[in-house]
Amino acid sequence: MKLLHVIVAAALGMVASLKAAETPSPFASDPNQVLERTCFQTGGPWSEKANLRSDVAIVYGIDPKLPDRIQTWRDHGYRIHVMTGVSWGSYQDYLYGRFDGINHEDEAQTIRNGEKRSHGGDVYYMCPGTNYGNFLCVGVQRALDAGAEAIHLEEPEFWVNSGYSEGFKREWQSYYGEPWQPPHSSVDAQWRASKLKYFLYRRALQQVFAYVQDYNHRTGRHVRCYVPTHSLLNYASWNIVSPESSLAQLEGCDGYIAQVWTGTSRTPNVYAGKTRERTFETAFLEYGVMQNLVRATGRSVWYLNDPIEDNPNHDWNDYQRNWESTLTASLFQPEVWQYEVAPWPERIFNGRYPRSAKPEDRKSIPPAYATELQTVMNALNDLKQPRVKWDCGTTDIGLLVGDSLMFERGEPSPSDAHLSQVYGLALPLLKRGIPVTPVQLENVTVSNYLAGFKVLLLSYQGMKPQTPAVHAPLAEWVKRGGVLVVCDDDSDPFNSVREWWNSNGKNYRTPREPLFELLGYNSDKTERRTNTDVPNETGWRFGKGHVIWLRENPVRLAASPAGADEVVAVTKQAAERAKLKWRETNYLLLQRGPYTIAAGLDESLAGPSKILHGRFVNLFDAELRVQDSIELAPGTRYFLRDLKTAKGGDLQLLASACKALPVAAAGKSRSFAVEGVAGTPAVLLFHAPKAPRTITLNGQPIEKFEYAKADKLLWLHFENEARPRTLSLKFD
Repeated sequence: MKLLHVIVAAALGMVASLKAAETPSPFASDPNQVLERTCFQTGGPWSEKANLRSDVAIVYGIDPKLPDRIQTWRDHGYRIHVMTGVSWGSYQDYLYGRFDGINHEDEAQTIRNGEKRSHGGDVYYMCPGTNYGNFLCVGVQRALDAGAEAIHLEEPEFWVNSGYSEGFKREWQSYYGEPWQPPHSSVDAQWRASKLKYFLYRRALQQVFAYVQDYNHRTGRHVRCYVPTHSLLNYASWNIVSPESSLAQLEGCDGYIAQVWTGTSRTPNVYAGKTRERTFETAFLEYGVMQNLVRATGRSVWYLNDPIEDNPNHDWNDYQRNWESTLTASLFQPEVWQYEVAPWPERIFNGRYPRSAKPEDRKSIPPAYATELQTVMNALNDLKQPRVKWDCGTTDIGLLVGDSLMFERGEPSPSDAHLSQVYGLALPLLKRGIPVTPVQLENVTVSNYLAGFKVLLLSYQGMKPQTPAVHAPLAEWVKRGGVLVVCDDDSDPFNSVREWWNSNGKNYRTPREPLFELLGYNSDKTERRTNTDVPNETGWRFGKGHVIWLRENPVRLAASPAGADEVVAVTKQAAERAKLKWRETNYLLLQRGPYTIAAGLDESLAGPSKILHGRFVNLFDAELRVQDSIELAPGTRYFLRDLKTAKGGDLQLLASACKALPVAAAGKSRSFAVEGVAGTPAVLLFHAPKAPRTITLNGQPIEKFEYAKADKLLWLHFENEARPRTLSLKFD
């Protein structure tokens, strides 16, 4: 995430945290910790304000002080991962030649006017040369020696408007065997520059992955490698090139962290002609595309959430509202159950915002928000739930997206600034409660990757297939009964770039043409449909399936309500041909075991809001009060604990704004080790068949509690401390 990480520890005063824990943490013996359900990243040593009690602490940086920072977290019972930046960092030893005797300043990413892309001072975004990965391995070895269980190489990023350094020119000559061309000089040069940027960070990462694999082979350890990265949709929106899906094909890559948060998801887009922030919907699609990087590949993914964001000039209400939106969006991906609950917890619990205000007007985190955050963070440990049930619009519909969305973002003919070639097709469906899934085009060659989809939407406006290999699986999927909707008017200037469809004896004008050839398209024989809602549509059967070609640019469709209606009409027609029951809603609802995730949609269908009846506790409510009805009004977000699953004669912890680990059960007594962020209010909610006779915390009576006999619910309140304490409940 875009932040000068190196200042985090020093600026927030965490010196007092360096003392090792006097006794082993009881949380280190939690048998579920090995699942690594939750994690967070931090640039400093352990501190009371960063003590989130997740399974994993990801310690940032590969500098010489890394082992000392690691030890402070290990002493407090955390599993240890290490993260460092790939495209930038405090890598002056490499930059100025102290690593290999070669000055590498000409490998700094450089824009057209000769300016280096900086992350602050001489911390430059790098154009990674052939020795760059080897330099990173030196710092990675420091992490390996300190016992890190996984290495995270974050944000391999190459800016679209760069590509003018001498280092990049050398790489161009080596890769293409021809002199460098200014990327802005033609669409072909821009395309080729992006492909090279895509390759260079894949090469650098493979160097590090191979190094770690060799270390594992020599030592018998199994240190894993992950890539924390923004989503494809965000990188394309922000004009950045990154290897994305291709990393999953590299030997030694175990998966990703999906870096999706308010800062990425509040990027404005266009729907029905209106340009504005749509944080929830954008996050839903961003998380979806990240899950589809790994689906069917055997890799894993964590979902990042951030209770604030890199921009320090918003207030706490803004941070809270947008965090609830992104968090809710992440929970609508039931295949994913691992989460990075926060980056930089010190800036959350020590920060004062908005930074742009006068010092006396800046506010620390509201106590209720601090409680809410910890309640949700602890609930995320319990999201590996086998029982899943949707209540929403029609499912099994996907939208194909490819990494080349990042290749068409620069001069002289950049694709739509708001990425409407994607959002113009996705938002009309999502706004009607249809959980459309972004489907990674490069992964369709993976066995069974398209299983479960009945309708797919595709446009080569703003992206192109990098190889022809993706077309045969698509054609086979249609042949078996799928319905493919192609929305394209062939107007994209990047159709003319030198690529596989117009080289080596092939003379197709666009990559759509060879796909249609496989799909049996014949312009003389295909049926021309007359449809007043979708006038520019052609369709035909292929095997057991269908193809529908809408001769439109999806960017145009995003520009008006009528265009959105066209997308819905053609998708409805496709669903009918796929024998899917068509349904539209003004909400999304998903049950994951005892949890219900719900969102009321704005800019959606007119009509009454969905009402949920039952007994629920909203985990976004710091008081954890019982509600018997929930209205999914437009713009509402809910993370609910369904109380109907809480029954029986045993004490059951339903929610807690601290880590609460059962440690003892003797007779009619139950004990828990509890620990949280120091100085924040804790609330615990239990299902309790009867009121306890005594409640003590480290032997002292708890004064603030409430028991509701009719509901069999017990609420406890106390102030969190960043040390394990024993909570004991005794019953008659």
